[in-house]
Amino acid sequence: MDKRTIIFVVLMTGTFYAVNHFLFPPQPAPPPQTSVASTTPPTVSTRTQSFTPSPTSSQSGSAEIRYVIENKYQQLVVSNMNGALAEINLPLQSNEYPDSVVRKIRVDTILEKDYPQYDRFPAGAYQTYQGSFNEGQVDHYYPLLRRDVEPQYYAMATLTNDPQSANTVFRLKRLEKNVIEMEGTTDSARITKTYILPEDDSAAPYSFDMTIQIDGNAQDLSLTTGVPEVEMVSGSSTQSLKYRMTRNQKGSVEQLSLPKKTATNVTSIVPDWIANSNGFFAVIINPQTEINAGFTAYQIPGSDVPTRLTVIDSENNLYPAASYPGYNMRLPFKNHAGTYNFRVFAGPLAKNILEKNDAVYGGDYVAVQSFHGWFAFISEPFAKFLFFLMRIFYAVVHSWGFAIILLTIALRLMLYPLNAWSIKSTVKMQKLAPKLTALQERFKKDPKKAQMEIMSMYKEHGVNPLGGCFPLLIQMPFLIGMFDLLKSTFELRGASFIPGWIDNLAAPDVVFSWSTPIWFIGTSFHLLPLLLGAAMFFQQRMSATAPKDPRNMTDQQKQQRFMGNIMTIVFTVLFYNFPSGLNIYWLSSMLLGILQQWWMTKKIKLKT
Repeated sequence: MDKRTIIFVVLMTGTFYAVNHFLFPPQPAPPPQTSVASTTPPTVSTRTQSFTPSPTSSQSGSAEIRYVIENKYQQLVVSNMNGALAEINLPLQSNEYPDSVVRKIRVDTILEKDYPQYDRFPAGAYQTYQGSFNEGQVDHYYPLLRRDVEPQYYAMATLTNDPQSANTVFRLKRLEKNVIEMEGTTDSARITKTYILPEDDSAAPYSFDMTIQIDGNAQDLSLTTGVPEVEMVSGSSTQSLKYRMTRNQKGSVEQLSLPKKTATNVTSIVPDWIANSNGFFAVIINPQTEINAGFTAYQIPGSDVPTRLTVIDSENNLYPAASYPGYNMRLPFKNHAGTYNFRVFAGPLAKNILEKNDAVYGGDYVAVQSFHGWFAFISEPFAKFLFFLMRIFYAVVHSWGFAIILLTIALRLMLYPLNAWSIKSTVKMQKLAPKLTALQERFKKDPKKAQMEIMSMYKEHGVNPLGGCFPLLIQMPFLIGMFDLLKSTFELRGASFIPGWIDNLAAPDVVFSWSTPIWFIGTSFHLLPLLLGAAMFFQQRMSATAPKDPRNMTDQQKQQRFMGNIMTIVFTVLFYNFPSGLNIYWLSSMLLGILQQWWMTKKIKLKT
């Protein structure tokens, strides 16, 4: 590699990290919050509804009554079991809910069509502030929480070390359009919970306030996040547990390793907030009142908290419940009586939604999107930079699919010098191919001598045999960054590119599907990975330095062609279940590479 190429690589790498530092600086710690323990909730009527609710059965065996308050962003389903949230349902984007950013995906369509009994929101009968008795509607909503579970796995449940505390029956004290108040009595305390949906829900969408008043002994009492529904990326769930802490006036977000059989206890800090996420959606509990230090995270067997995916093709066990465990987090209260205020975000991790909440509340929720993992130090700056460019292109073309293609073109232009150097090296190798073949034939009985002569010829003609591999290595950080981007960028979830084929850039493309699953392939045929494999195969043939006739190849050339074919197969298989957005990015990059290689090769040959 010449000095100019080395200088270009160093400058490019430094530029990316500089852009990441200045465009996406670390968030400072929020200003200290004043205690709001004595804050009075918005004035609402204290009238208690006089109607008699119709009970539904719960898994605990007791009669369960559910109440609903909702706005254009959230439907909160409050149960009389512990006064907790049995469901948090988010409206799907439609004419009825134009402000929603939650798009329908293939899972929603399958459930609506083939399993409507599991696609009803709320899941059972419920009461509203108007005193009417209702049944849930089919479709229309996305379930943020796993449903049909025990009350101990509800969100905003107040639990002690005794599991039966989850079954404490609360009575309704107040029910209005945006407010519901429930009261329950345990052996040691009386607990009053008040849920308040904001009147101006556009200012901080997908957020609500909650007040818990405890009269009596609150020892060992904690508040739960609930168990989020499963989201799938590349055949795997993407659940994560995060928390924010402030040290030395500086805030940082940490990711908690998913607990296994035993609970994970964090006792040394007082978190600014905790977040239980499935990758695209999250429940964030932000205490506004001082609480005890620490929190706890638990793993729950999938059979106890089944995902909605389990009902799909259950005859073939397509999504076995045991493969998708759930995770719950708990925040501890003080050991004495008091009033505790919480701000709860329960919605999509869309950048503009989080920024709106941060603008109103200053919670630094945008940091929930931070990247973690072994290669986070590589992928995070690249992913942030890629998304920054994608948002610019999206503002122009209003299509995330075309934005990915424009992004690929921009990156190809940025990497043009490296790719040009590689192509020149490849052309030189092609010219040397006959000489190399003759050289290997002359010294076929002395491989060491042949290798020395070959290296000498490379040096004489200024050829780097690894030149063709270098651009691929340079593009790997972008590929990893794009994968992390698609795995956790809500804006691409459900974003359609070619309707009927590429309906979700965060999931594989679907040409057609069938009912009986096939190992690895599943129940749908994906075309993009095959197109990608064909492009890789064609590009390798274009850059090949060996003769086309295998009979005229040396053993080394045969081995190189064999390894090239293997890499094509490996990438095709590897990308088969990857998100279509990633396939579009890599396929576009391959096609642009082929175009550049054809043009430069033609140009070089004309000069000679």
